[in-house]
Amino acid sequence: MALESRLELRLSQKLVLTPQLQMAIKLLQMPQLELQQALTQELVENPFLEETIDATSAEEYTQEEKDSIETPVENDDIEMPLERLMAPAIDDYFDERSYDGRDLGYFNPGNVTQPSFEYFLSTAADLYDHLIWQLRLSKEPEEVRGVAEIIIGNIDESGYLTVSEGELAETSGADGETVRKAVLLIQSFDPPGIGARDIRECLHLQLRVLGHEGDLVDRLVLNSLDMLGKRKFSQLAKEYAVTVEDIMAALKVIEGLDPKPGGNFSSSAANYIIPDVYIVKTESGYQIVLNDEGLPKLRINSYYQKLLGQKGEIPKEDRQFLEDKMRSAVWLMKSLDQRNKTIYRVTECILTYQNDFFDQGVKFLKPLNLKDIASELSLHESTISRVTSNKYLSCPRGIYSFRFFFSNAIQGEFGEISSTSVKDMVRKIISEENVAKPLSDMRIVDIFKNHNITIARRTIAKYREELKIPPQSQRKR
Repeated sequence: MALESRLELRLSQKLVLTPQLQMAIKLLQMPQLELQQALTQELVENPFLEETIDATSAEEYTQEEKDSIETPVENDDIEMPLERLMAPAIDDYFDERSYDGRDLGYFNPGNVTQPSFEYFLSTAADLYDHLIWQLRLSKEPEEVRGVAEIIIGNIDESGYLTVSEGELAETSGADGETVRKAVLLIQSFDPPGIGARDIRECLHLQLRVLGHEGDLVDRLVLNSLDMLGKRKFSQLAKEYAVTVEDIMAALKVIEGLDPKPGGNFSSSAANYIIPDVYIVKTESGYQIVLNDEGLPKLRINSYYQKLLGQKGEIPKEDRQFLEDKMRSAVWLMKSLDQRNKTIYRVTECILTYQNDFFDQGVKFLKPLNLKDIASELSLHESTISRVTSNKYLSCPRGIYSFRFFFSNAIQGEFGEISSTSVKDMVRKIISEENVAKPLSDMRIVDIFKNHNITIARRTIAKYREELKIPPQSQRKR
């Protein structure tokens, strides 16, 4: 086969994401906090952007102050400017404060160095600090304490030891006996149950502190915790030659234990939800308000805009830099405006579809998918997905994720109903059941059939697991 070179013309189409489109997509999928950080960063990096300040009230105040200063003060027909009237009083005030040795805090007497504000900040002790503090108070040999410090570094946030004794021996270079002593030392620390390898050992350590070591409750934890979780009380009573009441009493003690002893020392901060949209009920209906609290209000800096308009006075490289920054600033403001309009339109569409939910509650939530909203607004489905991702809506019924309003359809008595409504019905049915005779998944299916709702047993089991509701055998009391 001969090789040859030749020229060809081909006509093809392909989608190219321009920088403006990339910025619009990036801003669209940002939640409130990320958007605030992104805009603040742009303010720092782009000289063409500046934050708008509502100067109306400030200007009025300045004008009033100016008028009051310019107006002469009349006192016994003697006219004197206000600034001359105030000057002696201010000087006398400072002279009086310094006369008796008192200091106003503006001056630093001598060469005394003021302490840093960092010394006044306090942080809560985490689990690691709490255990290290106890280790330093112990009187064990140095080699045991060295291994114990390694153990503390391998305890997770729940308080469990995440490595084996063999790995500890290999890491520390200590023998097995020293490692075992170090593990027992850590397990004797506060909180009870710390340093356990599994849930059984954790509960056993707590029972030992309570004085139940070797008791019925301790034996149940070590040997029959799985059967206890399945609530096979009669079988356990026969196995341990006790009454069912004794098993129930032991269960009460176990329920009072902490399966995650290190949880109280967690240093992770709570993440608070900031709604992106507010829906406010008014006399005329519902009103949509976009949340712009904390977001800087941007505008183009007039100075740099005039600077760019000058011809022949700016070097070529500097002009190119200014043009790029100007273009980026305009793109950002347009993309931000487009983001707000898109979120508003999607929220308005959800409000129209789910108006019964806002009026009457979860039971009246309708089936809805992203394609329905995309068709209504003539947008791509991926755009709707970006708008509804990681964003929240606040309404009189609470704060909900945008994705809460999208659910599958299930055939009901009066047509299709939302799967979210079905989950709420499952939760309500189980909450009202007889705890002595809990309902099976098949019995819940029959209850739905009585309401002309066709649903499979495995679907009920799936929804129950999503709601974190245990099966029938574990709900029995």
